Amino acid sequence: MKSEGTYYIYGRNSILEALNNEQSIEKIYYSFGLQGRQIDQIVFLARKMKVPVTQFDKQKFKNLAVSLFGNEAKTQGVIAQKSIVDYVDLDDIIEQALAREENPIIVMLDEINDPQNLGAIARSCECSGVSGIVLPERNASPVTPVAVKASAGALNYIPLCKTVNMIQAIKRLKDSGFWITGTALEAKLSYTANIYDRPTVIIIGNEGKGMKPSLQKHCDNLVKIPILGKVQSLNASVSCGIILYEALRQKSLS
Repeated sequence: MKSEGTYYIYGRNSILEALNNEQSIEKIYYSFGLQGRQIDQIVFLARKMKVPVTQFDKQKFKNLAVSLFGNEAKTQGVIAQKSIVDYVDLDDIIEQALAREENPIIVMLDEINDPQNLGAIARSCECSGVSGIVLPERNASPVTPVAVKASAGALNYIPLCKTVNMIQAIKRLKDSGFWITGTALEAKLSYTANIYDRPTVIIIGNEGKGMKPSLQKHCDNLVKIPILGKVQSLNASVSCGIILYEALRQKSLS
């Protein structure tokens, strides 16, 4: 069954197969009193993969199962919450990006809360050849069906990474040779500056607040897009598309 941002799957064999194939399982629920080799394997693999495991009493588990699947589902006492998309490690994105081209671009999103914006940004990223998107684990839109639809399917193709610590992710990217470009209304540098001739991370800030100051401190460059009208900011997905295609233009010239 599909819910907001997740699929729910059930059955011991199905969940074991998902864990063994390292699919993006976000949480596992099982009923009190369950025993057996398969349950032990599920709990062992989940803990090894740092997937939260929650045990419910029998009535609470039954209520969960009925709310998700109806009365007829034979859950075998275990339910898993699975992400709509599979996430990869940041190191994998970095390795694949640098192997693919000399000056790759990775996009990092700082608390983008609107799934429509997330999907539109992913669409621009995929179309412009971005090597991956880094998302914060908290305080951001999950990858929902709405986001996938807005992305025109791009969220199924572009590598995605979730991080619990954006600053640590930035430091890891810097250590791998990436230059960090943030976006800020008060920046002195134009987005058209010749700064994309190197491995680059472009950070797109929150729709209302922009980039957090704590992230700005770790940027090598801060850029802005000129605003000539009375409205003082562009939509986050529009800003992202403008910057990405400027970077692509500069790459094509070189």
